[in-house]
Amino acid sequence: MFKKILIANRGEIACRVIKTAKKMGIRTVAVYSDADKEARHVELADEAVHIGASPSRESYLQADRIIAACKKTGAEAVHPGYGFLSENEGFARKVEEEGIVFIGPKHHSIAAMGDKIASKKLAGEAQVNTIPGWNDAIETAERAVEIAREIGYPVMIKASAGGGGKGLRVAFNDKEAFEGFTSCRNEARNSFGDDRVFIEKFVEEPRHIEIQVLGDAHGNVIYLNERECSIQRRHQKVIEEAPSPFISDETRKAMGEQAVALAKAVNYQSAGTVEFVVGKDQSFYFLEMNTRLQVEHPVTEAITGLDLVELMIRVAAGEKLPLAQKDVQRNGWAIECRINAEDPFRNFLPSTGRLVRFQPPKETMFSADTGHLYGVRVDTGVYDGGEIPMFYDSMIAKLIVHGRDRNHAIAMMREALNGFVIRGISSNIPFQAALLAHPNFVSGAFNTGFIAEHYGKGFRAEDVPHDDPDFLVALAAYMHRRYRARASGISGQLSGHGVKVGEQFVVVVLDPKGEHVHTPVTVTDFHKPTGASAVTVGSNTYKIDSQAPLGSIRVEGSVNGRGFTAQVERGAGKNPLALRIAHDGRQIEAMVLSPLGARLLELMPYKAPPDLSKFLMSPMPGLLVEVSVQPGQQVQAGEKLAVIEAMKMENVLFATQDGVVGSIAAAKGESLAVDQVILEFA
Repeated sequence: MFKKILIANRGEIACRVIKTAKKMGIRTVAVYSDADKEARHVELADEAVHIGASPSRESYLQADRIIAACKKTGAEAVHPGYGFLSENEGFARKVEEEGIVFIGPKHHSIAAMGDKIASKKLAGEAQVNTIPGWNDAIETAERAVEIAREIGYPVMIKASAGGGGKGLRVAFNDKEAFEGFTSCRNEARNSFGDDRVFIEKFVEEPRHIEIQVLGDAHGNVIYLNERECSIQRRHQKVIEEAPSPFISDETRKAMGEQAVALAKAVNYQSAGTVEFVVGKDQSFYFLEMNTRLQVEHPVTEAITGLDLVELMIRVAAGEKLPLAQKDVQRNGWAIECRINAEDPFRNFLPSTGRLVRFQPPKETMFSADTGHLYGVRVDTGVYDGGEIPMFYDSMIAKLIVHGRDRNHAIAMMREALNGFVIRGISSNIPFQAALLAHPNFVSGAFNTGFIAEHYGKGFRAEDVPHDDPDFLVALAAYMHRRYRARASGISGQLSGHGVKVGEQFVVVVLDPKGEHVHTPVTVTDFHKPTGASAVTVGSNTYKIDSQAPLGSIRVEGSVNGRGFTAQVERGAGKNPLALRIAHDGRQIEAMVLSPLGARLLELMPYKAPPDLSKFLMSPMPGLLVEVSVQPGQQVQAGEKLAVIEAMKMENVLFATQDGVVGSIAAAKGESLAVDQVILEFA
């Protein structure tokens, strides 16, 4: 077994690999860029080597520097994680040539599966179902239309070297096929330096289901069940689960056996994933093979009880697989939510900056430890007070739950999301909560078009369903009553002038239109030692009890005998007098007033917000890479004004109306904050 390995990655996957290595008694080496010098993976590793500047092309993509770091530290093997160089055949070959072990498949297996056209031909030869299509590079748009007609619309036009949604179009007619081919080819040439394009049948109501495989150097290959990855936004996975709520045992077996046949055809030696597109009739077709560990591997670990990182390391060290196909288990149900640094209410724009608060829910399962199952696990590479840099991926954590069955797992995930406290940056937790509560998700009746169909026009606060909205109002009144009880006990009050706390209150909430909604509530049976109260809202009564200290954001307790977890903050929003209450993805800002106070509030004059239409402001934190206009220039609606780069994405800002540029307030190369002024119109 290796004595020391280097992890050629960052973030949560680097931390994940380090934990397994420590369990196995293997020393670890981290590599880091300028932006990551205080990152969690650097702290967890036994040694750390600086490999370059913050952008990944100057650090984590520098193969020679990573190999040099191996030699400098005496690391015998490299684990590439996922992303960066994990599926780079050249890197794997270089590592092998230097006498260092690549903890992953051999370079020839990566090469065989890395080219989409070559991999489809190989799959056909291995008797794996492939989508009807034209797998040779197509030269002209006219030929593309002919082929599309032969296959039958709708068709999918894909770049051979594509990935992450780039170089992909769906065409339903000749015009779309002609235009889609041209734009696909241009996009592929610009993004990947490879303009080969192929066409295949587009499967309607498709589901994205993948099979986890594992092979060793002794010819053994097994499959570890499937993962359902159909909940995607712009081809990026959002929620993954295992097993799939859709396929039958017969389909699972057939898919698994075909995945094993493909892995054997390329002499596959490590963990890998064979991705399939599955039609509504359970017909399935090979998509591609990912020759690395997947982001969503924890759900497979939960239902099988296996540590996939440990198995990868053991296989790379030449050991045989410790189990056969008949030994693979499938226990319970696991779900993973990707927690991303993005603002779902601002069209998922990246959100970078300092994590003022990062308090994940209590963990009862742990990465690298399959002795604790049926619970909650958090895989992350960040910490309370740490920085989310703009240079890398937006994922900051993975929240994993393992339940007895699917409904139990969904309930556990909703409760875990309620207790996940993130402040300082925006996160997609409200969006995840809405997805988990959607009746189509709960019933399992969804496909890869689910998010586009239900949230195609963006995501708004009112899109978050809630089983009992009055509970949020009741919780605001309950917490206010506890704060008043503390105030009433303050010493030094004048006799006869102490704080008096009544039982009648009015909870004032701003509705989506910006108007105040007044809800009368009654808080009775206040029990000072425990804080328990009965709160009446309309015809509903909520008996609430919580031991949470005042001032803590996460509030756990019981309501009418059932447990709950919510988040409560004073003065966190625009109104310093309001309580911000968040539960099951729904959030309200509530002022809890006396009946007189509520009447006086209605008499207050309305303060109109300032007119900001003459400013172009940054919608997110990021790097200003281009200012496309000059002072005095006339611009028309739709014209490009500036480009901001954040988290590997370029965001173009366009003029919303005609106007004349007055002054430029920010310079190219400047790091911008949210709502920072870039330019002002005259």
